[in-house]
Amino acid sequence: MHARELVELAALAGVHGPLLIRDTPRISDSGIEQYWTASKCRLDRWGRALKQISSSEEPCPKRTIKAAGSPRAVLEEILTGEILTRVWAAVTCAHDGIHGADQVGPVARSVLIGHLEARHRVLTLLVHGPAIGAEEAVLLNHLRRRAERWTDMLIGYLLGLYDVSEFAIDPDRARDFSEDLSYQSRLPGGRHAWPLVETSLRAAFGPGLSPLSPNADLNAKIAGSVLSCFQPELFDATGVLPSAWLVRITNATNDAAGMIDELLEADRPPKHRPSAPSGFLTSADRRSRFGPAE
Repeated sequence: MHARELVELAALAGVHGPLLIRDTPRISDSGIEQYWTASKCRLDRWGRALKQISSSEEPCPKRTIKAAGSPRAVLEEILTGEILTRVWAAVTCAHDGIHGADQVGPVARSVLIGHLEARHRVLTLLVHGPAIGAEEAVLLNHLRRRAERWTDMLIGYLLGLYDVSEFAIDPDRARDFSEDLSYQSRLPGGRHAWPLVETSLRAAFGPGLSPLSPNADLNAKIAGSVLSCFQPELFDATGVLPSAWLVRITNATNDAAGMIDELLEADRPPKHRPSAPSGFLTSADRRSRFGPAE
């Protein structure tokens, strides 16, 4: 699953998050567990990739700039992925607050803390990293600012229900968005603005991004875990949530064994690590269950 699709999922979670918050008394334990496991695994991969990028002494060749494992592709995935991480943390913490629970918010907040650490390393690379050329740094900085603005707008959808301004980049801007969205929702047709949001989002994040994502497999698992928290009846041809998303996560399995293998692998001394092909799975059977990175 490409990083831009996670941005689209972030929009879905922000716009329709109030439904989940109000109408779902308890969020699936397995869904939030898979969210944490897949996110932690992706953070570990990012950490290794950022370390390698930091140690590089010259920019990536132009012919490989948009390759899946290129520095730019990794940095794009971190910057765009932050939108979903922040929005989902806001949704889960609002859910806990409204239902008087402490179930899912701490998990999503923990993932956000790790993501913010990765973001900080990205910003350092944009300023001081020799592996990122000046032109690429400018483009990535524009992407960062675009992602920040969209984050605050999506947080604005939730502020009418619960104060989650702490998850915005700029809380004041998020509150301004919330006021505008509240006014628009009272206009004729204002409550059916999802197609416009989706179109605007695709225009903002479609062009210019690397064609492949470095962690498409984990992105799919993260998307599947988020969607599993919504009520199934919301997904149908005439329902609130687009049924197309069900197709996108068909291959996202609930089996987290492969991701756990990778987490354990990172902690083993090199001499104890089993010989295996690159990737987080150590079993051929598990490898066959996941398609190639999209």
